[in-house]
Amino acid sequence: MALMKLPTTPCPVALTSRVMGGKWKARMVWALIRTENVALFANPCGVLADQRPHPVERLKELEELGLISRKEYPVVPPKTEYKLTMLGRTLEPVMAAMADWGTIHRAKIVDAAGNGRARRQPVSQTFEGNRSRN
Repeated sequence: MALMKLPTTPCPVALTSRVMGGKWKARMVWALIRTENVALFANPCGVLADQRPHPVERLKELEELGLISRKEYPVVPPKTEYKLTMLGRTLEPVMAAMADWGTIHRAKIVDAAGNGRARRQPVSQTFEGNRSRN
């Protein structure tokens, strides 16, 4: 499997968002952090089996980037162990900050989405509006 296409810009946020972006990768890393570095799945997707094959592809990407390691056990049903590598462990403060932000602002975001405010204004207009007020 070829590595994902990384951004050509030198922007570190673009690189990080590409590496951790998507529906599953940040959740997988967070799960590995919260389970003290080990997650065992009855199959490569574990509880994510209903979403195949996407979680498996994301696990492979994280492994290819050196963020997680995988160990397969020769048992039936298949058992695979995933662990964060030293490089993957460097994401702990990033993920903790994301979790804190989500906890603190969840009600505001859910309220905005429920009232349609999150859908009314494109992000670019929101940022431009913030600049004009400052």
